[in-house]
Amino acid sequence: MCDTCGCSDETNVRITDHAHTVVLEQDILAKNDELASHNRAHLSASDVFAINLMSSPGAGKTTLLERTIRATDTPCAVIEGDQETLLDAERIKATGAPVVQINTGAGCHLDASMLHRALHSLSPVPGSTLFIENVGNLVCPALFDLGEAARVVILSVTEGPGKPLKYPHMFAATDLVLLNKVDLLPYVDFDVSEFERDFRRVNPSAAMLQVSATRGDGLTEWYDWLRQPVRS
Repeated sequence: MCDTCGCSDETNVRITDHAHTVVLEQDILAKNDELASHNRAHLSASDVFAINLMSSPGAGKTTLLERTIRATDTPCAVIEGDQETLLDAERIKATGAPVVQINTGAGCHLDASMLHRALHSLSPVPGSTLFIENVGNLVCPALFDLGEAARVVILSVTEGPGKPLKYPHMFAATDLVLLNKVDLLPYVDFDVSEFERDFRRVNPSAAMLQVSATRGDGLTEWYDWLRQPVRS
């Protein structure tokens, strides 16, 4: 069991001494991956483009979703993942988009089973975009395939530039990074070129956009990205 988050879905133990390093891994994600494949097939057959949105808490996922839903002509639905409260779901509900809230309690991520149950409740319409706002966390959500068609990581400039090297699994697994709150760049110690260099070290092919969900910078490019064909 993970001492940090209580997650028992993966064992990954690294033992280090002065002579050598031994990595012991046990893949016990097979059941999740099987259900994720089912979710993906169901979403594809329903012509629903599902995007797994991941970030640290406070990076701006919900604000970005509010603005995106109001700006796009494509039908949108949202699955909200948080440990507690309906706060974000209420914000999404105010946009008029259908939303289902998943509260994970002590859990630090969504999994394929949670998405499967939420899909039965939400039933997104054919031709829609389904946004899955994962629990705020740069570690565990990267490990769990939900059945999404694409992954998007949102990082705020207020978090500092070193995150791709500190959390490489998250940034290696993404199709797009949205560098958010760029309107605050004059006021924070954040080197965009340093961030992009480190990001490219772990993921040389994913797209990257600089945006401000509050001021509107870069959102046209974000909307254009959403209109592109399904990526997986």
